[in-house]
Amino acid sequence: MADRYLSFTGTAPGRFLTRRLGLPQPAALRRWSPQRPTLAGEVLHLTAGKSDLDLAATGLTLTGTSVKPAAVVLDATGVRDVEGLAEVHAALHPVVRSVAQSGRVVVLGAPLDPADHHQAAAQQALEGFTRSLGKEIGRGRTVNLVRLTDASAAESTLRFLLSPKSAYVSGQVIHVDARETEAPADRERPLAGRTALVTGAARGIGEAVAETLARDGARIVVLDVPQAEQQARRVAERLGGTALALDITAADAGTRIAAALPDGLDVLIHNAGITRDRRLVNMPADRWSPVLDVNLASVLRTTDALLASGTLKRGGRIVATASIAGLAGNAGQTNYGAAKAGIVGLVRSLAPRALAEHGVTVNAVAPGFIETQMTAAIPLFIREAGRRMNSLAQGGLPVDVAETTAWLAHPASGAVNGQVVRVCGQSLLGA
Repeated sequence: MADRYLSFTGTAPGRFLTRRLGLPQPAALRRWSPQRPTLAGEVLHLTAGKSDLDLAATGLTLTGTSVKPAAVVLDATGVRDVEGLAEVHAALHPVVRSVAQSGRVVVLGAPLDPADHHQAAAQQALEGFTRSLGKEIGRGRTVNLVRLTDASAAESTLRFLLSPKSAYVSGQVIHVDARETEAPADRERPLAGRTALVTGAARGIGEAVAETLARDGARIVVLDVPQAEQQARRVAERLGGTALALDITAADAGTRIAAALPDGLDVLIHNAGITRDRRLVNMPADRWSPVLDVNLASVLRTTDALLASGTLKRGGRIVATASIAGLAGNAGQTNYGAAKAGIVGLVRSLAPRALAEHGVTVNAVAPGFIETQMTAAIPLFIREAGRRMNSLAQGGLPVDVAETTAWLAHPASGAVNGQVVRVCGQSLLGA
């Protein structure tokens, strides 16, 4: 459903009226397209504190001066005390206003040092700073913090955050480990030669994820319930992939997936999900159990089975779908919130073991208000509140979740593990 308020605020009368009434003024976001795959403008490089980071290792083109930068990268890894935080202010204060519409600010921070509480305090302060700046910067611009020690390991992450692909990702803190990563042979098709399975891919967010992974070169397996088999086949045929009609909650789902993929699997996307909303006092067991089974139990079972069977190859990626509801809670969704919070627990517990034992990373995306058939059915005033209650003052699109998923599935994202990345425009809830 079209966001008419967003369209109205893009007109001269709309800008005048919303400014006079103090209403949100969302800016139309610039997303990736084949015609405009990158931000238009220079990336300004600033430093606060003494840094040993070698950003040249990322291959990014940075500049020391720019009148109207498309993006700003502030290296604050060397900030170790309160005095260093003054350098953060001094670096960004003069340039924030000049960042282009739909531009990017990426702050680079260091891991917190448990042996130095001054450094830990200063580096933790960067999180409050980043999230606060994200809520005030406006004009479709985003602000994120990346904690790292090796710039080369963060190349895929920085390229994602400094591109139109991250249009609806803001206020996030992403940790990048110091680990060797695999550079793809073809930067435009980084998943070429890899097989990706997407559950719940016959429509909505799952379909957008399948399309985006196919764009990046993956061979797609579109998995959905038998009732959606025809739609799944249409999606698979359009993407040059295959369809797999399967109830993901079946006890043998993992075994059947493994049998359907004798050559193995490189990318596993857990997207399938359902809702059965009702307040707990009015929620019978037959509305509780299916939500937990589809959204959480099936993810646990199939992941365990595909890891144990070796179907997921070394260097593989698992990306599960959490939700803002699992991070902040949502009235009428105790079942859904519990299931999606469970995904967060799965990621945090499994990620280090899956990497150590199987060479597979485990991450999650946590969508906020995304414009889908499901949100289009929400009553008008609740829908409008959902759209505006984030720093970008608008709903996201399925492609925003898909682009974030594609970054986590990227061969060069092997140093990103155990992360839960919100795709919510920096929701004012749980953010």
